[in-house]
Amino acid sequence: MRRIRHVTQDDPLAAPLLTELAIEYSLRYGRTAGEIRHELATYPAAEFAPPDGGLLIVIEDSEPVAGGAFRRYDTNTAELKRIWTAREHRRRGLGRLVLAELEAEIIRRGYSRIYLTTGPRQPEAVALYNAAGYTALGRVLEHEVGRLHPFEKYVPAGANPRPGSTAA
Repeated sequence: MRRIRHVTQDDPLAAPLLTELAIEYSLRYGRTAGEIRHELATYPAAEFAPPDGGLLIVIEDSEPVAGGAFRRYDTNTAELKRIWTAREHRRRGLGRLVLAELEAEIIRRGYSRIYLTTGPRQPEAVALYNAAGYTALGRVLEHEVGRLHPFEKYVPAGANPRPGSTAA
């Protein structure tokens, strides 16, 4: 059985995914997993909590298997962060599910634009965002991990969140 849980950054359900995210980023970008985990933990938890943000976890058979978050970027824009699928659960559409659930929540919160950046060593993320209708912005942003690729997507006027969400 699959469920979607809206949680806080310090919820135990988020810990395994954030830990694995740190390991994955360390392998791709050369910093230690501890450094990256520490960096992830330095974001104020309030940024990923209502009313301006959110964090959700996909649970299957009581196990967290995917997740993602968003926070306020500006008055009209939400910024996607930390979209992740556990290694053993990849290639099953969970990234698309997380993205769709986050977008629905962003629409419910009244944002009209979604912004994100992804790193140069994450081609599967670029493919996900392209397939979901995001537009690559023509500029790149310099970051310690390399050149970040920014994307955006505008929420259609009058959009309604998709019905049948299984949020808990």
